[in-house]
Amino acid sequence: MNARDPQTASASRALPCALDASTLDISVVVPTWRRPDLLERCLDALTKQTLEPERYEIVICDDGPDDATREVVHHYAAAHEARGLRIDYLPIRASQGPAAARNAGWRHARAPVIAFTDDDTIPDAHWLERGLAALDDGSCAAAGRIVVPLPPQPTDYEADASGLERAEFATANAFVRRTALVAVGGFDERFTAAWREDSDLQFALLGSGAHIARAPDAIVLHPVRPAQWGVSLAQQKKSRFEALLYSKHRDLYKHRIASGPPVAYYAIAAAAFVAVGAAAAGAPWLACSAALIWLALTTRFFVLRMEGRSRAWRHIAEMAATSMLIPFLSIYWRLRGALSYRTWFL
Repeated sequence: MNARDPQTASASRALPCALDASTLDISVVVPTWRRPDLLERCLDALTKQTLEPERYEIVICDDGPDDATREVVHHYAAAHEARGLRIDYLPIRASQGPAAARNAGWRHARAPVIAFTDDDTIPDAHWLERGLAALDDGSCAAAGRIVVPLPPQPTDYEADASGLERAEFATANAFVRRTALVAVGGFDERFTAAWREDSDLQFALLGSGAHIARAPDAIVLHPVRPAQWGVSLAQQKKSRFEALLYSKHRDLYKHRIASGPPVAYYAIAAAAFVAVGAAAAGAPWLACSAALIWLALTTRFFVLRMEGRSRAWRHIAEMAATSMLIPFLSIYWRLRGALSYRTWFL
């Protein structure tokens, strides 16, 4: 998160975020979905915090409850109860995604400050202590630092995941006062996938006059999970949530996320449609010219994606195949989002 914005600095007084005097200082909310092994790793780190155990609690929000996850949580709850650390298991029956799970979690939690992270992170031992310290100036929220370890030549998916390190505000490592969450209504549950729900909360906080501090020494490690072949194709569905965010916070979206449509994608799609249309209309020279333009633009897209990336043959094949399809899928989901949320999002 950048330093306090001039337009929100004077308005921050509108949203009181004073410290609460209760003994319980902070609640950790962790949404999870059928990843007990990763959750166990996260819980192991959360139970080893330098913050005194009676000063924090952990709320695990099981979005699609399963026995393995419940058993992991109950095991850790029993093991740390004597220390004064409370660990709650909260089953989310509706399975509406991480935004809804986090809402259920912070509303169930008891502390005046909520720390958000994910089940696949490994919080540093000082994470909670330093996150709380970042709020000492009266800020309503703080964004910690996310570290994504990568190999020297990452795959496209791994490099994309590392974008978390540059995020202004991400729920893999965020601290928000309960008063601020109440003021903005928490997360928008229309974000049913793990995409842009954190930016929506950030923009809502800024719009309410809140100041979001930086907490660079509040660190979580976020290893990249293995992904199936062609995962970038499925990720194009996230474009519909870009449209939702744009419809709600147009100016902030343009300023902080994207300034315009993906022109290269539209050029690739246009060349392909002209080639097909010209061939159907019996205009071979136009069809051939348009096809060559499509090939040149697609090759350029492939080359750009491959810069500094893994040269494993399987990855190269994946990148070649997905580079031909991504522009069309991205445009489809952008237009679908624009129609769904009735916004001019191209």
